[in-house]
Amino acid sequence: MPAAAAIKVLVVDDQLTMRALIRSALQEIGFRDIADAGDGEEGFKSLIGRPAHLVISDFNMPKMDGLGLLRAVRAHDGTKKSAFIMLTGRADKDLVQRAIQFGVNNYITKPFSPLQLRQKIEEVFGALT
Repeated sequence: MPAAAAIKVLVVDDQLTMRALIRSALQEIGFRDIADAGDGEEGFKSLIGRPAHLVISDFNMPKMDGLGLLRAVRAHDGTKKSAFIMLTGRADKDLVQRAIQFGVNNYITKPFSPLQLRQKIEEVFGALT
């Protein structure tokens, strides 16, 4: 059972409000080490410089979308083991199948509650303490 406070998280979303909502939900769950980025390119650069155990990424973003970020994360030796949860307003089968094909660990649709986010994270890491 990993402690939420020991897990480094990177939140990637082009909407500042959504990043703040995700950060607040993560803090409510017990996460403390949370970085964020405004698009996939910025997120990938951040991840290379400061590895994270968990990436929570939006799908629809400028410069590099969530699938592009997922592919980049999985292709890079220093980041390929990071857990990746796609968080998006889209729930169509094609997107979900492509995300699974590229190695996503879990998927959550907006809007979400802190409880739903915790459940999705625990499906990846096991019960959090």
